[in-house]
Amino acid sequence: MQNILNQKNMNIYLASPRGFCAGVERAINMVEEALIKYGKPVYVRHEIVHNKYVVDDLRSKGAIFIEELNEIENKQRPVIFSAHGVPKTIPLEAKNLNLVYHDATCPLVSKIHREVEYFESKNLVIILIGHRNHPEVIGTMGQVSSKIYLVEKESDVTKLKFDKNKKIAYVTQTTLSVDDTKSIIKAIKKKFPYVVEPQKDDICYATTNRQEAVKKIAPKSDLFIVIGAKNSSNSLRLVEVAKQYGAKKCILLENLENFKINNLNNILNIGITASASAPEVLVQKFIKFIGKNYKIKIYEEKSKKENVFFKIPQQLKSVI
Repeated sequence: MQNILNQKNMNIYLASPRGFCAGVERAINMVEEALIKYGKPVYVRHEIVHNKYVVDDLRSKGAIFIEELNEIENKQRPVIFSAHGVPKTIPLEAKNLNLVYHDATCPLVSKIHREVEYFESKNLVIILIGHRNHPEVIGTMGQVSSKIYLVEKESDVTKLKFDKNKKIAYVTQTTLSVDDTKSIIKAIKKKFPYVVEPQKDDICYATTNRQEAVKKIAPKSDLFIVIGAKNSSNSLRLVEVAKQYGAKKCILLENLENFKINNLNNILNIGITASASAPEVLVQKFIKFIGKNYKIKIYEEKSKKENVFFKIPQQLKSVI
């Protein structure tokens, strides 16, 4: 007897672009190249990117994930720092332990590190717009000896007690919601007229592009699925954007196996995206899963092409 669900239609609206950004691809490639060059195991400080599928895949190939360098049992083995960036104390610690290390910090995060160094050299008060305890924020705040003032929401700006005529500067965590940062930046400028801005927008191109893609299809979606991790800032922001821009319901999906087909009861239109740290294979697996139960029609709008590519360090490239 034919499954009744197969008689139902389902429209799938795919966000484009979606999935891996250049910084994530570079970080993953660095771990894979290190495994080729040095053999197993290769240590990685913190999850290389926030995605269980990626971490588990690299672990199966020989990566060992740690949170602190003192967890490394064999100090002869190399270690790679995650894409989120690390405080300056971490490379110093690695040198003191005589470790071979490679830094997979996303170049766009490194740009912010250089900005805070520059602002400190100009004796400016530095404000960081970001989320407390996120690895990228911890890394950025650890680039300078001066205190960096963290602002998480607009109301935090009112708590800053500097003289309004003092020259200040701000930087932004790369994975935040573009819309949320606009209101915070506006509040900073209103309170402090002598504010120095970054030369370019700190929200990374991939974050912006993925959020804009979600905005286009969220209003069409009875249910919006963001494939990503709960500890991934850019995943959480995509959920927020989908809700703000008209999706009737939104789910952050980390493990495809946990998704129940009855979640699609009374759903005709699904929006789907993947965070910048989630691979395309998860999107295709999820679509295939829906296709086993529904007659699906896929709509994918043409969107901005991403031609950004970040090279891995020359010393990590395998010798053929």
